[in-house]
Amino acid sequence: MPQQDQGKGESQPGSKTGSSIATRFRNDSLLLFTLAFFIFAVVMYTAFGRLVSTISKNFASNYALSTAEVLSAHISKEIGLMSKAARSGSVIAWLQEESDPQLKSIALEELAEIVSELYSANLYVGIGKSSNEYQVERNLTPKDFVPFATLREGVGEDSWYYECLASDSDYMLSVNFDFVLDRKRVWLDYKVIHEGEVLGVICTGLEFSHLSGELFAKYESVGLRGFIIAGDGQILMDSAKIRDDSYLYGAYSLSLQEQFSDPLLLASLQSHLQQIEGFFTAVGDPKSIAVHQDAYRHASITPVRLTEWTAVVLSNPNALLDIGVFLPVAVAVLALLIAFALSISAVNYNLIFQPLSKLEQSLGLLRENRYAPVYGTDRSDELGNLSRTISELFLQANVDPLTGLYNRRFMENTLRHIMPTLSRANGSLSLMMLDIDFFKRFNDTYGHDQGDVCLKEIARVLTASVSRASDFVARYGGEEFVIVLPYTDAQGALVVAEKVLESVRSENIPHAHSEVAPYVTISIGITTGKVAHWQRWEEFLRKADEALYESKNNGRDRCTAFPLEEES
Repeated sequence: MPQQDQGKGESQPGSKTGSSIATRFRNDSLLLFTLAFFIFAVVMYTAFGRLVSTISKNFASNYALSTAEVLSAHISKEIGLMSKAARSGSVIAWLQEESDPQLKSIALEELAEIVSELYSANLYVGIGKSSNEYQVERNLTPKDFVPFATLREGVGEDSWYYECLASDSDYMLSVNFDFVLDRKRVWLDYKVIHEGEVLGVICTGLEFSHLSGELFAKYESVGLRGFIIAGDGQILMDSAKIRDDSYLYGAYSLSLQEQFSDPLLLASLQSHLQQIEGFFTAVGDPKSIAVHQDAYRHASITPVRLTEWTAVVLSNPNALLDIGVFLPVAVAVLALLIAFALSISAVNYNLIFQPLSKLEQSLGLLRENRYAPVYGTDRSDELGNLSRTISELFLQANVDPLTGLYNRRFMENTLRHIMPTLSRANGSLSLMMLDIDFFKRFNDTYGHDQGDVCLKEIARVLTASVSRASDFVARYGGEEFVIVLPYTDAQGALVVAEKVLESVRSENIPHAHSEVAPYVTISIGITTGKVAHWQRWEEFLRKADEALYESKNNGRDRCTAFPLEEES
């Protein structure tokens, strides 16, 4: 008996034989999986109805989002091409001098190239001066490129032109009939504007039947019904009618009150439409509503980007019941796996996930190319080894060993990273290139050791001159440095540059052979510009380098700013 008691007393502390994260994770996972299996085996069928309802709701949200994204992608491409045509110098020149055959031929060539990329095979051009209307097709010859109609105000088939002229936007979207091709289309009308004057309107159309089929092809099979609704409440598309020729090719008009009987859905749609001001700038998260519209129980409302249209999707949970009857085991296994993952995460939070979360937060700064101490370097386990390795590798790869500043590689990676962000935010970028004046003479006079001391002092001054988290200084090479100032306009960049110049002067580092002053000075080149999606960071660097060259030519110890817009 004493031996047995002693054995029991010793077995408990030794029950966990390993202290590593992997061992403890395995043991806890096995225990929790066993418990989860018995618990969810009991509650699986009681939760089945709720699961089906949730799946139906998610179906509606996902399909609404997908439909809005597909439609906005088509429209975005067409808008880009039409914008290219409307801003074309050759098209503008032709609209100003319509009778010039050479200008017309050049414009036709460019428009035909754009037509080859459009969703449809043609576009229309209405000219303000003459009220002439032209049709452009892919293989049209200059000889056949003549007006086929005269635009008349008050005539239904010409209303697209005059409504676009009267609108406050650069373009208009509508669903209407193509009287030339005898079919229904989704129209995009785009103004041609030059120096504030509207010269005409360019119009193209997406094939309505093809587009409806692409948007709603799978709706019926999964118990969904989808609609595209205009900002004025007109129902433009209906997934239940994509095989109805009278709907696809003929007139179709239905109000919200005629289509929707559920008061909550109707009120939500009307409230949504009343809040629309101009075109949506993004496809947002779907708004989900519980409804009682025929057999449908869920509705999702999603704006369509670049339009004032809205995608509305209704879902019928009963359509999913047949799938659930044949797949109960699959649903049970899925539920158990999800529960297993959640339970393991909760139990092992303090052991694994909390340290990993802290490590992730510190690595997030590294992903943004902003150095900060990496969490966990003082730990003695696997996480500590990983953290120390990451920290050492980052320093080796991104920090200049002499000055402690970021190196050229870090600068290039950071600019490559932030350019798309600045473009989406329509933000400005200011970039400075700095050079120590007559630094070679400094090294020749005082030696390379003192040259290194000088570089360190300049690096310290530059670092102290920038204060925002998004700004940073990098050593570009030799005695050249770069300061990157995101979201900074030209005036802000000049303030920083003057501060840097004065700070370097106040250091009063002796430089007996400088032609500028008896102390070390620097020259600065600045460029500032709005970042566009097509721009590369190299353009900013090259422009700043040109400005630096100008500062040197004009006597050094100064800053020169070249706006990027001059070249763009």
